[in-house]
Amino acid sequence: MDKEILPEEVNKNIKNMDMAEELSSSYLSYAMSVIVARALPDVRDGLKPVQRRILYAMNEIGLTHSAKTRKSAAVVGEVLAKYHPHGDTAVYDTMTRMAQDFSMRYPTVHGQGNFGSIDGDSAAAMRYTEAKLSALAEEMLADIEKDTVDFIPNYDNTKKEPTVLPTKIPYLLLNGTLGIAVGMATSIPPHNLGEVVDALLYLIDNPDCVTEDLLKYIKGPDFPTGGIIYDKKAIAEAYSTGQGKVVTRAKAEIVEMKNGEEHIIVTEIPFLVNKAELIKRIAELVEEKTLEDIKDLRDESDKDGLRVVIELKKGVASKRVLAKLYKYTELEKAFYFNVVALTDNGLQPKILPLKNILEEFLAHRAIVVKRRTSFLLEKAKARAHILEGLKKALDHIDEIIKIIRASDSREEAVKNLIKKFDFTELQANAILEIKLQNLPKLERQKIEDELLEQKKLIAEYTSILKDSKKLWKIIEEELTTIKAKYNDPRRTEVVNQPADSIADEDLIPTGETFIALSKSGYIKRLPVNTFKTQKRGGKGVIGYEVKNEDDFLEKIVAADLSDYLLFFTDQGRVFQVRAFEIGEASRTSRGKLIQNFLELGSNENVTAILNYKPEDKGKNPYLIMVTKNGVVKKTAIKEYENMRRTGLLAIKLAKGDVLQWVGFSDGGSELVFGTHNGQAIRFGEKDARPMGRVCQGVSGIKLKKDDYVIGTIILNATTIKEGKAKIVVITEHGYGKVSDIKDYRKQKRSGSGIKTLKITPKNGSLISLMLWNGEEELLAMSKSGQTIRVPLSSLPILNRLTQGVRVMKLDEGDKISSVSLV
Repeated sequence: MDKEILPEEVNKNIKNMDMAEELSSSYLSYAMSVIVARALPDVRDGLKPVQRRILYAMNEIGLTHSAKTRKSAAVVGEVLAKYHPHGDTAVYDTMTRMAQDFSMRYPTVHGQGNFGSIDGDSAAAMRYTEAKLSALAEEMLADIEKDTVDFIPNYDNTKKEPTVLPTKIPYLLLNGTLGIAVGMATSIPPHNLGEVVDALLYLIDNPDCVTEDLLKYIKGPDFPTGGIIYDKKAIAEAYSTGQGKVVTRAKAEIVEMKNGEEHIIVTEIPFLVNKAELIKRIAELVEEKTLEDIKDLRDESDKDGLRVVIELKKGVASKRVLAKLYKYTELEKAFYFNVVALTDNGLQPKILPLKNILEEFLAHRAIVVKRRTSFLLEKAKARAHILEGLKKALDHIDEIIKIIRASDSREEAVKNLIKKFDFTELQANAILEIKLQNLPKLERQKIEDELLEQKKLIAEYTSILKDSKKLWKIIEEELTTIKAKYNDPRRTEVVNQPADSIADEDLIPTGETFIALSKSGYIKRLPVNTFKTQKRGGKGVIGYEVKNEDDFLEKIVAADLSDYLLFFTDQGRVFQVRAFEIGEASRTSRGKLIQNFLELGSNENVTAILNYKPEDKGKNPYLIMVTKNGVVKKTAIKEYENMRRTGLLAIKLAKGDVLQWVGFSDGGSELVFGTHNGQAIRFGEKDARPMGRVCQGVSGIKLKKDDYVIGTIILNATTIKEGKAKIVVITEHGYGKVSDIKDYRKQKRSGSGIKTLKITPKNGSLISLMLWNGEEELLAMSKSGQTIRVPLSSLPILNRLTQGVRVMKLDEGDKISSVSLV
């Protein structure tokens, strides 16, 4: 029967502990384990534990750079079995990266087979690939057998593994590293070997130097994929503090082809960018019409190097396209320095400036060289000690032979030799190993020569240990030898000034376009060449596919793609959108609902669209607003500077009134109103004093009961003085005419005005009043979707009281819906 466990015995094994303290302590232990044993590199050899174990295991099984490669599975198995008790995937993935020339500036593993690609392709399974150490990796393991570093028991206490490698190269800087631990991360870029060695040599001779001195040698990161890095000031800051950001860009060239087209050729991309994903992203941007000027995209990379060709459409601004590529893709990418490594013999994580990394490496090399020299000194002393015994034995060889022959065993012979000639046990055993063939005088000379050589070595090693200058001289010579063997040209170009800042404004396309808005609220953008110039009196072409009789293009505005568009509504509110943000559509398509761009109310409709550039505000600092009922309001543009997505109140409207027309003014112009029934009034802008944004305005024209304002013209002083500009009126039945400005005499505001057009059933009511400066063409669209573009020079100049001439031939029942000047 089992012994009964009493409650008091159970209570002896229970400890009262604070939960928060226990969780904190346990989590800290876990965090430090991840930091020290997995994620962060040691500043001395620049390696994480798994990397160190891979290199050491490959060296132990003889996979040097001159040996034949072996299956990667054999290496992974060796590492797992003896040193790294974790998953095989972690080991193989690490070894794969150490063999990739696009991930490592100086690969430490020479791989044979598929070890992945810059397109993100995975390596083949470990049973298919083979590997061995690279020549440079052997420099990291050199002298490891000479007691240069400490060894510790492996995980099952059956083997010993090094705590750090006695590396001759500053691996941490040469290949850099990326790692995420618990509560911290490291991000160190790779560098050029020759530059780092030069900086080390300078630091040895000038230990009090500062970062700026070292940067005369280390120009900046040197990525395996090349590219360009910018801004030496940012680079210097990152190296001085151990933290910072450096902008990297692909190396791209704009090449003009024989047919006049231009191609952007990309031959180098930023570090850690997946080429396949980069190309996919560019294609997506073309599909989204963010990059509309790209005609074709293809990858021509081969064994000779990377090459991505981006074909551009003819006549586009290639530099602007390249700027967009930098802005929206990983052709430009920031590399963030966060130089965290383990110091204090691999126990303490620290953020390290450049000088500290170099100092830590040199301190490690000094220890390695000292330990190696001490090891060699002891070995030389031991050999000299044996040689001295052998020399003495040759002087008494006959007697020694007698003693050995008289001894009953080896042990007795050793004792007798020690007793007779005062040999040490080591010397006595060495004497017993002498072969008879080594007794001639020639062998005696060899022993004496070797003894002399060993004494010289002892003196040399002793002097190195006593004289630090000699020790540092050795370190300098080894570094110089490393540079001579492995140095190669810098791959990444360093540009002194910051990268050209690519503002959103720089990426906005330019060029003329049409913004078209339908009665039912659909908006679209059309290329300026959508409508070709025709003779007046024709029917034009289909410019809009009408879905029902109430759906027609109500407004067409000619603008530049970079323009700002102000949308004014029948409720007196104003919204702002950039012209390029409106999606381009075909001539016959409806476009998108305007609610996709403006937060309109349920019964709110756009009644006026005004386009402008920011520089226009200085020349014309006022907005003139005119309502359907003839009210005019003048307000400073600065009242509308803080435009919100939800819009701003632009004018306070009287009940039943609608905002009909908006334009810019310089403050001293004249206004001409046109009405539905053909009336017009011209008065000075100064008659309408400036008002606040939420004011209602003053009367501009006195209207008859069934009349309303359809448009307004602003005449500035220059226009009036030159007399070149004309007034154009268009009627709903497709008639129009051009009149001289002087035909419209100036009056006081709020009058009834004068006739601007003779209205008849033939020509119909007035729908548009515009100012023609002699260069623009007329673009008119009917409610059925017919569109025509005609030169205004084809219209005769007629007096105010005429009915005009036919501009556009309309089908029965059709009417002009919108008119614009191009």
